[in-house]
Amino acid sequence: MNLHIGVLSGDGIGPEVTNQSIKILTAIADKYQHTFTFQHELVGAIAIDETGNPLPQKTLNLCLEADAVLFGAIGNPKYDNNPAAKVRPEQGLLALRKALGLFANIRPVKAYDTLLDKSPLKKHIIQDTDIVIYRELTGGIYFGEKTLSEDGTAASDLCSYSKTEIERVAHLAFKAAQSRRKKLTLVDKANVLETSRLWRKVVTAMASQYPDVELDFLFVDNAAMQMVLNPSQFDVILTENMFGDIISDEASVIGGSIGLLASASIGEKYALFEPIHGSYPQATGKGIANPIASILSAAMLLDHFGLLEEAETVRDAVERAIDLEICTPDLNAHGGYSTENVGTFIEDFIENVDALHINTGNIKVGQSTII
Repeated sequence: MNLHIGVLSGDGIGPEVTNQSIKILTAIADKYQHTFTFQHELVGAIAIDETGNPLPQKTLNLCLEADAVLFGAIGNPKYDNNPAAKVRPEQGLLALRKALGLFANIRPVKAYDTLLDKSPLKKHIIQDTDIVIYRELTGGIYFGEKTLSEDGTAASDLCSYSKTEIERVAHLAFKAAQSRRKKLTLVDKANVLETSRLWRKVVTAMASQYPDVELDFLFVDNAAMQMVLNPSQFDVILTENMFGDIISDEASVIGGSIGLLASASIGEKYALFEPIHGSYPQATGKGIANPIASILSAAMLLDHFGLLEEAETVRDAVERAIDLEICTPDLNAHGGYSTENVGTFIEDFIENVDALHINTGNIKVGQSTII
């Protein structure tokens, strides 16, 4: 398969982790005889600094022409800490989602057995957790009309949803549940919000099209509580934009590090793949950023194009790295493995997947990891 992949590394640790994803995709292409080409453009704070625009037209053009987009992270303290800033890095990502019609954000959350001790939650609570969260991405309060009074003392944000917006993401969530454990949980606030009542009405009506899927409902406050009390009860979660943003970040503590959480943003024509962590500016250039979320996002890219064996090869390599504790300091504080060390090990494992002897002593000096 030939794929032209747009690369928007962005800010902070974005370039560091994205470089490892490119390394892994290149290894997959070599192993399975595909051709993947990569083209880089600016987005976020670095784009503002160079062009005054967080999403330059050149960047958008690339995304419209590419088969898929591999995204890093955006954000910089000089914008984050300035509430008066008129142009912000996040505006670039929101505009990109809108321009590409990326209406569904898909976030897997998994508790790896060897990392259960890394989570702040008790082992028996998170054991066997395997969730996929489907978050509507281009509607709701983030995109609604915003007002601020002339004297700056009153403000409003409009939350708006249509039946069509709900149906298109709900269909994806139902289909995902059919291929998993056949349970779908709609998270809303239907006891208070009119938009949530519409979500519940529309999704309930759709359930007859998926008779093999069990549909249940949770108010978002209860869902947030259940996520830390009994997360393994969930299979597929479906929810609106803001609730999904919050719930999925809360779920990141289950795995022990937000550096493990990948995501895909899907539309009718376009698709973008990114780790859910931020730009982590304090870690920039230190080689301590966890690349696994970005690498698993690359695996989701492979899934999207039907390259299922290739995607599973990446996930197997990631699990092997985790099992051997070849992880960055967020997961192995005393291992001494850098961002590049982890990426190189996963790359070598993919290229030598049948090898049985792993020379962990050579990983830190960049030599062959598998002998």
